[in-house]
Amino acid sequence: MYTKEFEIRWSDVDANRHLRNSAYIDFMSHTRMSYFLESGFGQVNLAKLNLGPVALYEHMYYFREVFPGKPIRVSLQLKGISNDGRFFQFSHNFYDIQGRNLARCEMLGAWIDLSTRKLTYLPEELFAKMKALDKTDDFKILTKEDTRKHSQFPKDI
Repeated sequence: MYTKEFEIRWSDVDANRHLRNSAYIDFMSHTRMSYFLESGFGQVNLAKLNLGPVALYEHMYYFREVFPGKPIRVSLQLKGISNDGRFFQFSHNFYDIQGRNLARCEMLGAWIDLSTRKLTYLPEELFAKMKALDKTDDFKILTKEDTRKHSQFPKDI
C-alpha cells in the first residue's frame, strides 16, 4: 500500500485545535500527486500529454481527532477504475504512528484534456500504472453510472 507521512503543522489546525477539514484534503492531494510523480504522471509528462486529473467528489469519514505533535500516514489505494481509465476512485486512510485508523476518504476522479476541457481517456502506459496500484478489498470496474450514483446533477438558476 502506498503511504506518505506528514507532520501536523500549526497552520493545519482549526479553532478546535485539531486537524482542519481542508488539511485532510491537502494531505490526500499531496499523497496522490506523490504517487503520480513516482509513477510517471509528473507535471512534465502530464503537460506533454495535455492531461490533468480532476476530483469529482471526496467523501470524508472521521473516526478520531488528529492533533499537532505526532506524525500521520496517509494511504492511497485504488477502489475502482473504468475500463478506459477515464474515471478512477481512490480510498485514502489516515493513520497515527500506532497504526490506528483516524479517518477515511473515498474520492472519485477523472482525467481531462486540458485544451478541450473535456473528459478523456488515459494513455495505455499510464493506465497500466494506475491499474498496478494496490487495490481495496471492494475494488470494482467503474461505469459511467457509478459517477452519478449519488444523484447529484447541476441545477442552474
